[in-house]
Amino acid sequence: MSLGIDIVKNDRIRKAVEKYGERFLKRIYTQEELAYCSQSQNFYECLSARWACKEAVIKAVYQKTGLLLRFSEIEVLGNRGKPATVRLLREELKSLKLLVSISHEREYSVAVAIIWE
Repeated sequence: MSLGIDIVKNDRIRKAVEKYGERFLKRIYTQEELAYCSQSQNFYECLSARWACKEAVIKAVYQKTGLLLRFSEIEVLGNRGKPATVRLLREELKSLKLLVSISHEREYSVAVAIIWE
């Protein structure tokens, strides 16, 4: 089993979007993630929660496999009112059993990722 956790200040992601715009968004998030967050009343919190989730997944995957993922190789799928799921876009990792939990509030977003055998 391996575990990853991350917390991010939502304002940090807002500032990155304001400074780098589309370049930042396209480098970090998939089209599906951007579409999902665009429908949220809390756009930056939604993006921040995904950032934290991707960081947590990167840590858990590295601990388990020694492979270092890029943000673009992880897709956090929203399920309004239900727990989020993650899709790993790297073929050799698609069989990993991955569970995530994400949460956000006004100032911070946090996520935990667990890989079990």
